[in-house]
Amino acid sequence: MLLDTPSLYFRAFYGIPDSVTSPDGMPVNAVRGLLDMIATLVRQHSPAQIVACMDADWRPAFRVAAIPSYKAHRVASGDEEEVPDTLAPQVPVIEEVLDALGIARVGVAGYEADDVIGTYATAATSAVDIVTGDRDLFQLVDDEKPCRALYTVRGIRNLQIIDEAFVREKYGIPGRAYADFATLRGDPSDGLPGVAGIGEKTAAALITRFGSLTALLAALDDGGADGFPAGARNKLAAARDYLEVAPAVVRVAHDVPVPDTDITLPAAPRDPERLVALSEKYGLDSPLNRLLATLTR
Repeated sequence: MLLDTPSLYFRAFYGIPDSVTSPDGMPVNAVRGLLDMIATLVRQHSPAQIVACMDADWRPAFRVAAIPSYKAHRVASGDEEEVPDTLAPQVPVIEEVLDALGIARVGVAGYEADDVIGTYATAATSAVDIVTGDRDLFQLVDDEKPCRALYTVRGIRNLQIIDEAFVREKYGIPGRAYADFATLRGDPSDGLPGVAGIGEKTAAALITRFGSLTALLAALDDGGADGFPAGARNKLAAARDYLEVAPAVVRVAHDVPVPDTDITLPAAPRDPERLVALSEKYGLDSPLNRLLATLTR
């Protein structure tokens, strides 16, 4: 089980009032919410291994170099992401608690959590569940592995199972073609412009017709008109420079140098004394007891 941890703690933060605080008054809604999410996931899906994947770099330089607008609207200042004031102090607490529990926490300099997830998912020799609220990770769905996404859009207790059949039905594209489709369509939430004038339906038709972005670009460069909806060829030609660099931004990395870490689901806390101290300091007894009961059952 690969956790898109930032996606989950943001969801917890916005789903639980920040009036939920530690004994000293610090909001801990994201911390408590994430712990309860992990407890629910472990109880319902019983993973043998689990990785809390982290953003060591939320806006990697290689993606910004390719497309400068990438996540630019979410920059607070410099290289810092715009994060709510009451969430930012909770992230180090989340990291400390995960470490004390013994849940593998992996972030790699220069990469996003998505890239860590892509690397583990690609290397896995058994079934993989990716827990996320980010559609970008639908590109990793693979029925043969199998690898599926557990999509949190309807809540952690009502997860939407994303497999190749879902991708085909929802978007009208081959089950593993989500990255190519998303490159054409764009994603304003990530500052990805897409191809001007190419909406979701046309993007789906193009990817279905040509099978991949590589094949589409080859047909475009050949100069023929076969398979291109009316007007689409000129729009794609006008966006040729974008289409050259966008795949490196949209596609998650599969070769991140992840550390050699034990990702076995822990049966007991790695550092019980530290966990007790954190629980007392931040008032985490209830969610930690629920999670520990799930881990040790």
